[in-house]
Amino acid sequence: MTPGTPVLEARALSKRYGRRQALTDCDLTVPRGRVVGLVGPNGAGKSTLLQLACGLIAPTSGSIRVLGARPAADAAHLAKVGFVAQDTPVYAGLTVGEHLRMGARLNPAWDAALAERRIERIGLDPVQKAGRLSGGQRAQLALTVAAAKRPELLIFDEPAAALDPLARRGFLENLMEFVADLGASAVLSSHLLADVERVCDYLIVLSGARVQVAGTVQELLAGHYRFSGGSGSGSGTGGGIDSGGSLPPGVQVIAAERTRGGSTLVVRVDDPRPPVGWSVEPVDLEELVLAYMTRAGLPAARSASTVPGVPR
Repeated sequence: MTPGTPVLEARALSKRYGRRQALTDCDLTVPRGRVVGLVGPNGAGKSTLLQLACGLIAPTSGSIRVLGARPAADAAHLAKVGFVAQDTPVYAGLTVGEHLRMGARLNPAWDAALAERRIERIGLDPVQKAGRLSGGQRAQLALTVAAAKRPELLIFDEPAAALDPLARRGFLENLMEFVADLGASAVLSSHLLADVERVCDYLIVLSGARVQVAGTVQELLAGHYRFSGGSGSGSGTGGGIDSGGSLPPGVQVIAAERTRGGSTLVVRVDDPRPPVGWSVEPVDLEELVLAYMTRAGLPAARSASTVPGVPR
């Protein structure tokens, strides 16, 4: 992969299962060197996107490229991607050591020293059957097998969702250590925003089978605000703004909620100065994500002039 090549690039990517549209016209460009949080409600298409990225399924239309090539284009490309699916799958009948030996046979760039060092560090017995490990131990084993391939990209599909808080913390800490040691990029699908906030520096919100927003966490938080107020006279809707009855140009309303005092808007805007009679506050990651999920439930993205509580 040449410098500057995105780790993941999708153009008009769509996937249909019978009558159900899992992904619709998704456009994405994810730069290398990022730890990406992929968030969205159940059924949003997160697992579908990751399976497409791993070459496990093919798109219905559009295209996707991973590390500059078609997913799973050949054995060499497969070796560049480490994948941990939901429920951190391991082979219950194989021992920990047999997992490592199988990884060595299947992956030409296998780092045996890294795998053995990590197994020893987390206290796994090489002769113990994987089926007798705890959920946290299975997750650590799956992570070790994926990372010992020395991939350029690690993909995780809700790997820690079923773990208790202590095991989840240990898994995430090891994930970050692997990313740092390998110099790899990573994509982490999760419905636990606290986990995403802890380890990710890039965010993709997937909802309604579409990419709602994507970008670095820092830039997204810096470009979104909460406007509150608008209780002045005027329309009688509880959402009067200024004398013009509309927000300034360049303000994109993502979500709106009517309150007794007027309205609360989550907006995307370069200049955070609100109209007269409104206050402005920063949003946190949870509020930003929920705003885009809420918008995905509307028939179409609405402008300021059509948001409930904001008069035309």
